[in-house]
Amino acid sequence: MASLDISQLRNVTSRVVSNAEKTNSKVYNVLGKEEEGNDSFKFIFDQAVENINTTNAYLSDAENEEIKWALGQTDNTHDLSIALQKAQTALQYTIAVRDRALSAYRELIQMQI
Repeated sequence: MASLDISQLRNVTSRVVSNAEKTNSKVYNVLGKEEEGNDSFKFIFDQAVENINTTNAYLSDAENEEIKWALGQTDNTHDLSIALQKAQTALQYTIAVRDRALSAYRELIQMQI
């Protein structure tokens, strides 16, 4: 089934099409589909924890590849360089997410009620 971009629909009078646009549009539903009863903070927090766990796994894999290469257990520098690049990219992404979260927190703290 072909995927249709319904985000460009305007002046829709059908309630079914309008609800489908709100459900599938990235403008209305930025985080994607959520399960019933879950709040978006829990979803974002769970994704952040999963991101940290993935980053730790990549860093551990890179360290293991370095140890294997240093001990002479492998001559394959290709796997070593791939593991190091994955770890570096994941760490950069995690740091960027952390910086954005801290920036949002600081902005919320500075808001006056």
